[in-house]
Amino acid sequence: MEGMNRRTFLSLSAGVALASAAAGGKTEISIRGDGFLINGLPTYAGRRYKGNKIEGLLMNARLIQGIFDDLNPDTRARWRYPDTGVWDPERNTREFVAAMPEWRRHGLLSFTINLQGGSPEGYSKAQPWHNSAINEDGSLRPDYMSRLEKILDRSDSLGMAPIVGVFYFGQDQRVRDEAAVRRAVENAVRWLLGSGHRNVLLEVNNECDVAAYDHEILRPGRVHELIELAKRVTAGGRRLLVGTSFKGGSVPNAAVVRASDFLLMHGNGVSDPTRITRMVEEARNVPGYRPMPILFNEDDHFDFDKPENNMLAAVGAYASWGYFDPGKNNYADGYQCPPANWGINTERKKAFFALLKEVTGA
Repeated sequence: MEGMNRRTFLSLSAGVALASAAAGGKTEISIRGDGFLINGLPTYAGRRYKGNKIEGLLMNARLIQGIFDDLNPDTRARWRYPDTGVWDPERNTREFVAAMPEWRRHGLLSFTINLQGGSPEGYSKAQPWHNSAINEDGSLRPDYMSRLEKILDRSDSLGMAPIVGVFYFGQDQRVRDEAAVRRAVENAVRWLLGSGHRNVLLEVNNECDVAAYDHEILRPGRVHELIELAKRVTAGGRRLLVGTSFKGGSVPNAAVVRASDFLLMHGNGVSDPTRITRMVEEARNVPGYRPMPILFNEDDHFDFDKPENNMLAAVGAYASWGYFDPGKNNYADGYQCPPANWGINTERKKAFFALLKEVTGA
């Protein structure tokens, strides 16, 4: 580990985890049937919107780059802030944390963040940057985890329940082999459990059915093995709630449905809201399904001013929905391309949060 040997890192990590666990989290996420509870009460308790049940949903956004960094010196300058001319991962996390209360005031209860982020260009094929909280041997980088701790602490105090992802298909090649992939999952789960936070859901990997994954165990035919591995890791008799996501328009397979505590799907590429409804119906008909929450935690379709859009279609089918706004690398637009402006600063963001507030009664 750069600048720190393994023994020192483990000692520091244990100290942080014990301190956090002793303090205890204020917010705890749980599942009952097909709905979510926070601190034992259904989310958005009693809320209905235009006849649709909102209670038990977990409305969310893809805010994947909250701990982003780039270890590749050849690409790091792409993410520089316009006012300073340099990239600053600590500033990125500080501004993320500062924006969280306003998201929460509009009814946002969850967001997806990932140890390997997502494409910092929004959509990309070649991904030469190096953004990974996971070392090649499956160990975790202390600087990334320190930034994640700040975000989890603030979400805990705000009553939010983040979805923490482990792998992303643009960066999984940074991990050496299958043994290291397994080790990374175990290390991430142990870290999250040891941190004392009880408000976290785990997403093993983003869009497991994307062909770009290097490691077979991260693909649809075997990813259920990692879900089951994550569920076996416990601390004090407690484990994390675990699932994994599929790309836009895809429905989880039977092995993933059987292994998961909740189902994650994406609406990217789904321009017809009725397809969102059908996806939820199809997921509930996959062998192995039993009452469990269904979430869209990434969708780049908007139309928030129209009576029919993907968000309302998901809500109408009793599925949570997640806003994905890729934007551009200009510190003025979107939530995915660093340097991101984490505020509600564009017309598109304002439209989403206004509808979210209306739907949830925040």
